[in-house]
Amino acid sequence: MSPDVDAAMGRALELAAAAQGWGDTPIGAVVLGPDGGVLAEAANEREKRGDPTAHAEVLALREAAWVHGDGWRLTGATLVVTLEPCTMCAGAIVLSRVARVVYGAEDPKAGAVGSLWDVVRDRRLNHRAEVTAGVRAEESATLLRAFFRDRRGL
Repeated sequence: MSPDVDAAMGRALELAAAAQGWGDTPIGAVVLGPDGGVLAEAANEREKRGDPTAHAEVLALREAAWVHGDGWRLTGATLVVTLEPCTMCAGAIVLSRVARVVYGAEDPKAGAVGSLWDVVRDRRLNHRAEVTAGVRAEESATLLRAFFRDRRGL
C-alpha cells in the first residue's frame, strides 16, 4: 500500500467520524489524482442534505470531476473509501472511469465491489477498476459498529 493511500484512508476515517457528528452513517471518501494528490474528499451527507444520493463516494467523485479538469472522466484516479461502495456508488465509479478503488470494511449486505456484487469488475461493462479491499478495515468497522450500536440504544 502506498503512503498516499494510507494517508488518504486516514483522512477518510476522519471524515467518517465527522459525518457521525451530524447523524449520518460514518463513511468518508477521498479521491486521489493520477499524481497521488488529493482531488476531493467528502463524508456521507444523506441526513444533512435530505438526499438519498449524497453518499460520500458520489459527493467526492462529483467534486473530483470538477477539480480534475478532464470533464467527468477521472482517468487514473483512485477512490479511497471507508466502506465498500454500494451499487449506486459502484455505478458512479464505473461511469467516471476511476482506475482504482481502495476500501476499508466490507459490506456483506449491500457491497457492490466484491462482497454481494462486483459491479466495478463486471466484464460486461465498458470500464473496470482495480480493487484493493481491507485497508484499515478494523478502524472503519469499529466506527460503523459504534454508530449502529448508539442508534439502536445498546
